[in-house]
Amino acid sequence: MNNRLLLKEQLQAKLGEIQSKNPGSAVTNVKLDKTIAAEIEQLTTQLERCNPNPNPLLYATFLLEGAWQLQYSTAREIRSLDSLPLGLKVGKVFQIIDVGNKSFFNLAYVQHSLGLLSGFVKVTASFEPALEDSSLVPNKRINVYFDKRYLSIEKIVGIYTPQLNPFKVVSANNSQGRVATLDITYLDETLRIGRGGDESLFILSKSDELQQLA
Repeated sequence: MNNRLLLKEQLQAKLGEIQSKNPGSAVTNVKLDKTIAAEIEQLTTQLERCNPNPNPLLYATFLLEGAWQLQYSTAREIRSLDSLPLGLKVGKVFQIIDVGNKSFFNLAYVQHSLGLLSGFVKVTASFEPALEDSSLVPNKRINVYFDKRYLSIEKIVGIYTPQLNPFKVVSANNSQGRVATLDITYLDETLRIGRGGDESLFILSKSDELQQLA
């Protein structure tokens, strides 16, 4: 096994170990032991150095297409999902990318701890390759423009509620005075790693679970 595959296996094993204690939800560094969070960061950094597609926006956009499930993140917007009110808990989080239309949407499933209701938060956005260092050639950075946020309740005490899907649609917040960016720092057929402009980390795996929405 080459070094890249070994590092990938080690990272996925570590994340799998943590997720086994939090089934059905994305993992953040909020409640992790600092030693474990540092180990994940170290493995991630080492794997990024072995990126098989260092210029993904030039030569590997086809790998971005489709549904991805979030495995781990240090981003503020994901960390905040660990402290939802009214007994709500976040479940699986997905990102579905349409490369042709330069758009994507994020989908975070939410459920009450007692099963009283379930639903999701959906955020739509568009993106474009960022031209770095005055170059006319895209590399690994994209500019992100958030559009709408949809709040939906799918079930209340087991009963479907289509009239509440969605029950609220608002404009998504874009950063004032700056464009949100994301660097694609690792990409292969099944794993993607990204770094936000605020140094936040996203680790996602390719998913067939929502392929019908891709």
